[in-house]
Order: sequence, then C-alpha cells, then structure tokens
Amino acid sequence: MKIKTDSRLLYLQVMDRIKQDIENGVYLPHHKLPSEYELSKIFGVSRATLREALRVLEEENILIRRHGVGTFVKPKPIFRTGIEQLSSVSEMIVEAGKEPGTIFLSSKLLVPTKEDLKNFSISEDDRIHVVERIRTANGEPVVYCVDKLPTNLFKQVPSFEDHSFFSFINKETGRNIEYSSARIEPIGYHDKVSPLLQCEPEVSLLLIEQLHFDDLNRAVLHSYNYFRADQFSFNVLRKRN
Repeated sequence: MKIKTDSRLLYLQVMDRIKQDIENGVYLPHHKLPSEYELSKIFGVSRATLREALRVLEEENILIRRHGVGTFVKPKPIFRTGIEQLSSVSEMIVEAGKEPGTIFLSSKLLVPTKEDLKNFSISEDDRIHVVERIRTANGEPVVYCVDKLPTNLFKQVPSFEDHSFFSFINKETGRNIEYSSARIEPIGYHDKVSPLLQCEPEVSLLLIEQLHFDDLNRAVLHSYNYFRADQFSFNVLRKRN
C-alpha cells in the first residue's frame, strides 16, 4: 500500500506506517523487515525517504539495523519498574508474570578488598562470600549477578535453592534490606556477560551496582547486576523541591 499524500513529510508517513504494521503484528519482535528496495516499492517512496524513516525509527529504539544483514524489529522490554523502587531481581521477574530461576556459576571465599573493608566495616581477617549467578525468567537468561556477602554476618553461602538473596538475608539474620546505594552504568557488548545472557552483538547491558543496608543500617550485600537492556526498562520519577 503506497503512502497517501498529506501535509506531513513523507518519511514521517513511512514511520507511522511501519509503527502501525508492528502494532498490528505484521512485523514481530526480532522479525526482519523487507529490503530497502522492497519497502520503497511498497510505500511508493524514494530510497532516501525510506532510509530517513528507518534512521529515526532506529533512534527511537523501534528498529535495529545490522550492517550487511538487514533491519529488525527491536523487542519491547518485558520488565518495567521504577529505579527508585528497591526490588529484588526475583520480585521484578514475578511482577512481570514470569517464573524466576537461577543458574549457579561459582561460589568463592575471598580475602576482602579495600573496597570490601570500607563497605562492610570488617577486618582483614574476615572473608567475603562471592557468588556468581545467572537469573532466568521462564528459563531464559536475563540478568548476570555477582553478589558479595561478609562472613561475619553469613557463615554459610546461599544454596542453590536460595534464588532471592533478599529472602536469604532475612532467613539468616531475621532482618530485612531497607535501602541501597546504587550506581548505574550503561554497557555495550561485554565479552564475558553478553554470551552468558545469549545477547546479540547489538544488545546492550545495564549494570546496576548496589550496596544494600538492613534496618540496623548495616551493609549486608554488595551486588553487581547486569540486565539485558532489551528485556528491562527502568523509569525514574523526578520531582521539584
């Protein structure tokens, strides 16, 4: 169906048509669009007009263009939450209607780093549990996690059955995590993490590093969570004073 003439620029009309086709299921997530030649014929526009529409749709995170391969529909994030809301990964997955799971990769007992000594207020004689996991949603890998817990509070490391470390901490200490200090960093392709999460090269990651505190204001957990950016969307509510 060719684009009808109206007062808007042609590339805007092409954009609206492609968005409509995506909404109507003509093109599904990860679906490859027809070639530029085919699309220009379908819409009755020039290749230059079509390329401008595709360029803007890519900037709007609706399409992904892979050089030498083609243009694909970018999937919408499944997991959406406010970044100011402190939730465990398991809670995020459950809220999205998915079943959380865990793939344990490693568990180590290490000498604390200078950062660990400062974060947990421990001595050089103490040790740190370092646990490496992949969190899954309905069996699909979505988050890579590295968690640190001080042995002065936790004599044993979480088991394979302890999917949520928030729940583990409550079970072991009788206290709840009340708040955290967070650092957020966008990351492109990561040589180790991206393959573990089965990411395509163009899929970026979002690292959220958090130091979690219990209701006694003790730091009890230092976590590094690498989220698939195509699966998770974090919103921030900002207010004027």
